[in-house]
Amino acid sequence: MKPRYLLDTNILSEPLAATPNRVLLARLKRHEGELATASVVWHELVFGASRLPESRRRVTIERYLEEVIEATIPIIAYDAGAAAWHGTQRARLQGLGVETSFADGQIAAVAHVNDLVLVTRNVKDFRHFKGVPLENWFAPDEQG
Repeated sequence: MKPRYLLDTNILSEPLAATPNRVLLARLKRHEGELATASVVWHELVFGASRLPESRRRVTIERYLEEVIEATIPIIAYDAGAAAWHGTQRARLQGLGVETSFADGQIAAVAHVNDLVLVTRNVKDFRHFKGVPLENWFAPDEQG
């Protein structure tokens, strides 16, 4: 099955929360096989885990990253096409006086060039990018 949704860091981190959002977990299960993430998100997850001191929590997170994320969810690279789209969007937004996170621009670019819906809790961080459909699976009124 071809991926349909690109998952942001906050979506992939949620299953590790002390009390994960049940609505989000159900949506992840419902769309199993349609999920992907960006290499930029993978970097953020690995970086976050690597910053933790040696502990049971770090081991749990590293195991989740390896056995769940890396083993079951395609990780799509930020490639030349994504970089070109990102560059044009970044220039457009700067011209409008809108500053965005470089990493968020990379994630949006991967979603756009791969024709994927970007699933994030932080919709406001991505709303200025043109041609990137957004869904917040934490919101009760989303269709995801």
